[in-house]
Amino acid sequence: MQQPFRFWEVTGTFRYWVEIDGILTAGFTQVSGLQADTEVEEYAEGGVNEYVHILPKRTKYGNITLTKGVTSSGELWNWYRDVVVGKVRRKSGSIILQNYRGYELCRWNFFEAYPVKWIGPDLNASGNEIAVEKLELAHHGLKALHNQLEFVTRM
Repeated sequence: MQQPFRFWEVTGTFRYWVEIDGILTAGFTQVSGLQADTEVEEYAEGGVNEYVHILPKRTKYGNITLTKGVTSSGELWNWYRDVVVGKVRRKSGSIILQNYRGYELCRWNFFEAYPVKWIGPDLNASGNEIAVEKLELAHHGLKALHNQLEFVTRM
């Protein structure tokens, strides 16, 4: 018996991919900073005492931080290093969340990003944590695309 996919199903935060310039990139262990804040301005209209108008102004987007284990690839460091020496290469990308079946559930596209901060691993001879690096990206906005395809599950 077939049942239609339910769009109200929620999913975990652990099934995602990161694409940069259309290429699936390194296995990031964490992605943070998906946020948008819209400033507002209050306007008190003369003669209206029941409420104050709240008008939208500028929307600001937080920096996206990508965290991954340190590998022999220097791609992220080189991208950041180029910014340090004045050679800014902007790239667009996507953070793609999958549902528990492996289908794309939501995609957040970011535009014209470039690295503004790189953080290397904390090294500790008595620890046993994985060495990770973080890359923080400034960008020109987010666009969320929620998957509206009619998937069919088999029971």
